[in-house]
Amino acid sequence: MKKLLLLVVFMVFHMAIEAQNKPNIVFLFSDDAGYGDFGFQGSTIMKTPNLDKLAKNGVTFTQGYVSASVCGPSRAGLMTGKYQQRFGYEEINVPGYMSDNSKFLGDDMGLPLDQVTMADYLKKLGYTNAMYGKWHLGDADRFHPLKRGFDEFYGFRGGDRSYFAYKEVPKGHLDKRMENGFGNFEEPKAYTTDVFADKAISFMERNKDKPFFIYLAFNAVHTPMEATEEDLNKFPNLTGKRKEVAAMTLALDRACGKVLDKLKELGLEDNTIIVFSNDNGGPTDKNASINLPLSGTKSNQLEGGLRVPFLMSWPNHIKSNIKYTYPVSTLDLLPTFYAAGGGNVADLKEVDGVDLVPYITGKNDTRPHETLYWKKENRGVYREGDWKFIRFPDRPAELYDMSKDTPELEDLANKYPERVKDMYKKLFKWELTLERPMWMLKRKFEKNDLDRMDRYRTTELVKKEMEKMKKTAN
Repeated sequence: MKKLLLLVVFMVFHMAIEAQNKPNIVFLFSDDAGYGDFGFQGSTIMKTPNLDKLAKNGVTFTQGYVSASVCGPSRAGLMTGKYQQRFGYEEINVPGYMSDNSKFLGDDMGLPLDQVTMADYLKKLGYTNAMYGKWHLGDADRFHPLKRGFDEFYGFRGGDRSYFAYKEVPKGHLDKRMENGFGNFEEPKAYTTDVFADKAISFMERNKDKPFFIYLAFNAVHTPMEATEEDLNKFPNLTGKRKEVAAMTLALDRACGKVLDKLKELGLEDNTIIVFSNDNGGPTDKNASINLPLSGTKSNQLEGGLRVPFLMSWPNHIKSNIKYTYPVSTLDLLPTFYAAGGGNVADLKEVDGVDLVPYITGKNDTRPHETLYWKKENRGVYREGDWKFIRFPDRPAELYDMSKDTPELEDLANKYPERVKDMYKKLFKWELTLERPMWMLKRKFEKNDLDRMDRYRTTELVKKEMEKMKKTAN
């Protein structure tokens, strides 16, 4: 009996030590932010001291990508670690954008139930998981975060909502109501960006003695453009949407700072993986976000739609103040988190991401990805090394050398026709491996995205407009 008791004590002790060795994981995710709208990205207008400090404490990925140029599909790729087109999740955000020929109704739009999520995988490793903020992976009950591997949820199911409490919740919009747990709808008592951070802090305090994963998906700085008067007053030289997005970004940074400070206070900072990123490029025409020096915006396949701010810190394993220049993707976060938690990446089902830690630490000096793909309807993008090929349904394909032309100003398609032909074939070959899209985009929205692409190419006119904004702010 005594031996059995000692064995039990030993096993409990061993499990406790093992749990303490697993890193906590905190993923800070912003929404529709501009590539250039952070101090660590070079902005002299935005005030982001907490995220700037995070950048200095870890690695900044200068070529960090998402798997889609719009919110919902980007999150589907993130949560599964695989190209969302592989399971038919086309690049459409909301039911109203769907083609009339779609066999799916709005309530059916969501992350398919046969897909294993990041939270599902981490739960198997002993993690307690929490999700706060914007879900946008299905409004129906069957797609709910608490049914996709998360143990705690406070947020809203859809793609946007007010940053303040609704006096009257929009009729027919379950997706916009704030929800505490499952089916317990209650409006926030303060500005939502602050509320989400407070919920995450409470969770950390309650779970500090065991490994946890927090997915803190802010809706900032997505529309509607709403900020507190106090934050707006911090930018007296700005006007209109630019003033509002600056105030909303300040609130976002403050919320991130509160979470980071709490980790330090609890003594968890050194053994916590912290990632900050954004879901897609900024929609300049919607929220006055700036993606410079990149061309393009949300919804298109220029760099401004696909390349995002991307930071990672893990003091026990990653050196500080590193710039990592090879392309990486938010697809990589699932295998990175899983491997850090003690899992074998080989056990993951058909993921397209890779564990980034060996690359960041220099154990592997090759590229994490020799190839990357994007697809939205008939538009497609194939990146091979530093070459980026863009295919359109209604105009000639384009080719760029990303090592020399980050703003995508010099189309080399006519100069290298054989390369264009080769990359076209390889993109098509990849598309043959994908599932048929579960829903399609209405043609008018396809045209709108292409018009936006042309409008926000980094021409001299756009550069002059941006310079005006900078002078106004100084």
